[in-house]
Amino acid sequence: MRFSMKTNMVAACVALAGFTTTLPAAAQDSTMRKVEQYTCKDVMIERGSSRDVAIAFLHGFLLGKSGSDEFDLDVLAKQTDTFIDHCLDNPTQKARDAMMKVKRSGFACSCSKLMSLLDGSCLAVLP
Repeated sequence: MRFSMKTNMVAACVALAGFTTTLPAAAQDSTMRKVEQYTCKDVMIERGSSRDVAIAFLHGFLLGKSGSDEFDLDVLAKQTDTFIDHCLDNPTQKARDAMMKVKRSGFACSCSKLMSLLDGSCLAVLP
């Protein structure tokens, strides 16, 4: 399963890195959405590959906004685990803000893993 999640993340990140920054400004209609309107609960309520794609979209969206086209699959996987744990604890937070917080903090261990680590190998903590 980890392989398919990584594959989905790579495909979405590569496709969205350039795509999200080149979209024309279109009039808002019933099919138009804004990234900022989605909460953690909206992402967490998705199941299976739909959730993977939603999270990969957030990774790709922020990668595109950063202007970078490089990413590390292992870091993305760890950030994804942390994002999921954070969203489960904060369902009303905007998903984009939660992902930005995870990426900005450099937090690469999931909160549940942090609870079990007593050796100090995971030092960052989300506020």
